[in-house]
Amino acid sequence: MRRRLAGATRETFRSFRVRNFRLFFVGQGISQVGNWLTLIAQTLLVLELTGDGLAVGILTACQFGPILLMGAWTGLIADRWDKRQLLLIVQVGAMAQSFALGALAFMDDPPLAGIYALAVLGGVAMAFDNPARRAVVVEMVPDELVPNAVSLNSAMMTSSRVIGPALAGLLIATVGYGWAFVVDGISYAAVLVALWMIRTADLRAAPVTKRGEGQVREGLRYVRGVPELFIPLLMMAVVGTLTFNFQVVFPLMVLQEFGRSEEAFTVLFSVISAGSLVGALYTARRRTISVHDVVVASAFFGLAMLAFAAAPNLAWAFPLGVLVGMGSVAFLTASTSIVQMRAAPEMRGRVLALQAIVFLGSTPVGGPILGAVVDATNPRVGVLVGGVAACVAAVGGLLAYRRQGPAAEQPIPETEVMVPEPVA
Repeated sequence: MRRRLAGATRETFRSFRVRNFRLFFVGQGISQVGNWLTLIAQTLLVLELTGDGLAVGILTACQFGPILLMGAWTGLIADRWDKRQLLLIVQVGAMAQSFALGALAFMDDPPLAGIYALAVLGGVAMAFDNPARRAVVVEMVPDELVPNAVSLNSAMMTSSRVIGPALAGLLIATVGYGWAFVVDGISYAAVLVALWMIRTADLRAAPVTKRGEGQVREGLRYVRGVPELFIPLLMMAVVGTLTFNFQVVFPLMVLQEFGRSEEAFTVLFSVISAGSLVGALYTARRRTISVHDVVVASAFFGLAMLAFAAAPNLAWAFPLGVLVGMGSVAFLTASTSIVQMRAAPEMRGRVLALQAIVFLGSTPVGGPILGAVVDATNPRVGVLVGGVAACVAAVGGLLAYRRQGPAAEQPIPETEVMVPEPVA
């Protein structure tokens, strides 16, 4: 038994044998905790200043709007540039944004417009960071370790969603919002050092896309012609717009429906993220992936959200939140695994950027909509809308899946299917 456990551990963490990946993993692990800390602290600060669901929705639009507007172009940049150098530049900008947020939060009356403006700058950094960061993981390890490396990276990203919100609640309650943002700014030092220490000679760089006209349109045409990419992306557009807006509906649910504090929301968000981590580890060893898996995961996610909408109190919200987390990562895993595995190497940056557009880029559309719905009704209706949207996406995906026939039914085999790094 002990030998079997040791063997399973070595198998699970075998990508750590690669020095570049170890550095990247540690640096990103620290930085992503800080990133989630800031995202949650921004939401709670705006909610404290305004108490308004629409204001929180506008913040979400500012955070993710640049991905919607710039995502296709930044994906092309990732295909053209040295991804490590691009990430170094982006992380310095993100660090400056966190320190600027800290300076605003230390004011007696922080200007809402300033918080929104800095959220937009953070969104611009995210638009450049997302496709480059996700694509560079594939370049760090040999082909046979790619699924394992992305699985470990996903577990790390999901773990940061557990730690970051909880740390945000602790810092806000003890030292205030300003120091929470400062801690995030300091955390970027870890990823900058790690990126600087990476040995570029050991990277398996993808073919560099040369400059030319119509390359963004070329990426769109490529996705449209591949059912395994197109169907999940359409489903992601629906689910990303109306279901994944946790930062808008869940804090209002905790404050207005359950009558609890902002700190209770950070605990709930960590519980949901813990469910996501369980789901990520469970799905890490799946050996094939198809559009059918995306459909099933979307249906499970939708049903979990519908159950959460009916939660009578916070005690019920915790176990239902675990199911929501598991459903969310199951859907994200299935849809993004296809994108990462099926996309041609020379198209990977653009395809990953398109996936980020329909997921993160749809948030600026859905955030204000759900904020307005909550203000007009109540937070439960906002969660209910998200559950219905995921179920509708499942039905639509199933119908499209059946129309495509064998073209969409071919599973993508690997020694392990990648658990994707979450785009958020």
